[in-house]
Amino acid sequence: MYENLFYDRLIKLRTEKGVSARDMSLTIGQSSGYINGLENRNGFPSMQAFFYICEYLGVTPSEFFDDNINCPIDYKEIIEDLNALDKEQLQNIKALIKGLKH
Repeated sequence: MYENLFYDRLIKLRTEKGVSARDMSLTIGQSSGYINGLENRNGFPSMQAFFYICEYLGVTPSEFFDDNINCPIDYKEIIEDLNALDKEQLQNIKALIKGLKH
């Protein structure tokens, strides 16, 4: 179960970032086919490589495995922006979100 979650999240987060598996592999200091191999379910990264993957994708390890958050990078940016708003602005955003959910 968790094995599939790792592979699925890696593919999803890399795709959302809009980078190729090759470019990601080289940027994190691995061979050009490293990420492609992982996405094809050929093993798991070392802990150090996993941390490099998370850093590259802009997520924490817990966010990597939290499949309840579809777009963790966007989510973090929205939270940061929300923290800069006053109470009235937050209420307006809350109403807007509720309206979008319908």
